Amino acid sequence: MTAIVDTSAGLAAFVRTIETGSFSDAARLLGASPSAVSKSVARLEARLGVRLIQRSTRTLALTAEGALYFERVAPLIQALADAEQALRTPDDVSGLLRVAAPSDLGRTVFAGWAERFARAHPRLKLELGIADRQVDLIREGYDVAIRVGALLDNRLTARRLTTLQPVLVAAPAYLARRGQPAERADLAEHACLRYLTPAGPFPWTWADGSSLVPDGPFDTNDGVVLRQAALAGAGIAQLARIAVADDLAAGRLDIVLPHLPMPGLEVHALHAYGRQAPQRVRLFIAFLQQQFAADHA
Repeated sequence: MTAIVDTSAGLAAFVRTIETGSFSDAARLLGASPSAVSKSVARLEARLGVRLIQRSTRTLALTAEGALYFERVAPLIQALADAEQALRTPDDVSGLLRVAAPSDLGRTVFAGWAERFARAHPRLKLELGIADRQVDLIREGYDVAIRVGALLDNRLTARRLTTLQPVLVAAPAYLARRGQPAERADLAEHACLRYLTPAGPFPWTWADGSSLVPDGPFDTNDGVVLRQAALAGAGIAQLARIAVADDLAAGRLDIVLPHLPMPGLEVHALHAYGRQAPQRVRLFIAFLQQQFAADHA
């Protein structure tokens, strides 16, 4: 029995160390000292007869054996943690919650909500990964991924969060220099800043069903960089209104072609837990739904 207890402690120490990147952060999650966590991992390595983690004064890195072992045991440790969380009330939920979000929402919206979430759930540690790509939740170890637009993977469980309203925007200095477009056709004479997807530039679509793939001098796959380029006066960009609300209110950006509305883009929270989503995931999704609802109230 002692061997089983020691092994489970070593497994938890190993997995949390890799997830957090340090013995000290793992110790905080496990309620132990960094030296105790380090010794638990060392005992696990001794029992297995292999080195799992390469240690240096500044960094920790998985060995090849460690990476293989982590891939096998991390889901088991998480399943045990989820089983325990399912029995707790919302105020008792603790642990690490890993979320992937696109840059424009992650940096300009979710970051501003971080303090509210921490206040509502002080025992949960939120790790926000910025990724303007479709992350693999299982292989990359994310609990939740935020997706904007069409859903391509029906193996994941999706929860609708809100509908984003896209708008065309440009800096007043740019419009003073190049003129305000009056119709869609006028965009051909303007510098259009394009958001790149794996399939190519994201098309601009209007509520009447018309669309175009704009041409212009600057492409990026990062929504925040796109906003910064528009603010710098580089041209016209399509961005979510919520991501530029402060810029519009302060006069740093103006809406282009306001009489031609664009259709909304659905935002979903995705996870790979099916019907057995742990409470920390359910709490986070409910929190986002509440924040978006309050924003649109």
